[in-house]
Amino acid sequence: MKRITLPLSRPLQTMSWRNDYLIDWADGGTQYYLNGEVDSLGSYSYRFPFDSAVTSADGHFAVIYQKLGTKGLLLKDGEIFREINRSYYLADTYEFPVAFAKTKGNQTLLIRCPNGYNQIDFEDAETGEILTSVPDRNPSDFFHSRFEVSFGNSKLMSKGWIWQPFDFISVFDIDACIQNPLLLDNSALSLEMDDDIYSASFISDNSILIGPSFREVDIALGSVSESVSTNQIIGGHLTAIDDTFAWDLYNYPKIINYKTGEVIDNAEDIASGHQTSSIIHHLKNEPKIAFNQKTKQVAIANGERIVVLSKD
Repeated sequence: MKRITLPLSRPLQTMSWRNDYLIDWADGGTQYYLNGEVDSLGSYSYRFPFDSAVTSADGHFAVIYQKLGTKGLLLKDGEIFREINRSYYLADTYEFPVAFAKTKGNQTLLIRCPNGYNQIDFEDAETGEILTSVPDRNPSDFFHSRFEVSFGNSKLMSKGWIWQPFDFISVFDIDACIQNPLLLDNSALSLEMDDDIYSASFISDNSILIGPSFREVDIALGSVSESVSTNQIIGGHLTAIDDTFAWDLYNYPKIINYKTGEVIDNAEDIASGHQTSSIIHHLKNEPKIAFNQKTKQVAIANGERIVVLSKD
């Protein structure tokens, strides 16, 4: 496991990857390069306690938001573009659902839940048009959270929960949902499982790794592999690196062979929190964590430093 340590002169407000460097959009667009250099876009600082951010793949758009709040701001190139909101209902309990995706026509989608905790909508980030606003929407009773878009922008996964709290996932074909928004009302993936799915990650556009017991899901077939156990507690930040290895960040960072359950490397000196769900209202002083989907690096910010980890 390789690490890069970046000192901080002040605590981060938000942290996300913008291409191959880290950025705090809520602190004037302060940029942290992996060679230690720091500069700023010179954008706004906000008189509001935004604590999280997500950035589009091309780096032009970002959303800053309160993880346990209802308010967010869509930014374009660091400038305020428009405000966004989510339902108040139990918003102080679980993570704000928001992500970006790119269509085959190069349109940037803002994916969020503006019309209810259980209704996903696709919005044209540039124009604000809700592309999935059609009659007869009847979404299932699922609290959407922790959105993840597959690397090829073909699938969307929601790592949320069902009342009374049962952690689970929903998966959607993005292109199909644009053509028929009613497909967003129910998951395209039906899993017959009695266990909570605390965490999940795309291995590819067509397969998913789920935990806490490692299973691989074939999206097209809806099939689930036999579980692989480990002697580790698997948390809410399980993230596939490739078709064999994954990051897990419960308590401290680990690289695990999810085919065998073996921990091949760890960094016990880095505190990476205790999240095991999208429901996080009970957790205090969790570090800021950001994964780079392209490079498979993970950044963890604790107090006076950011540590960037890579497998090799």
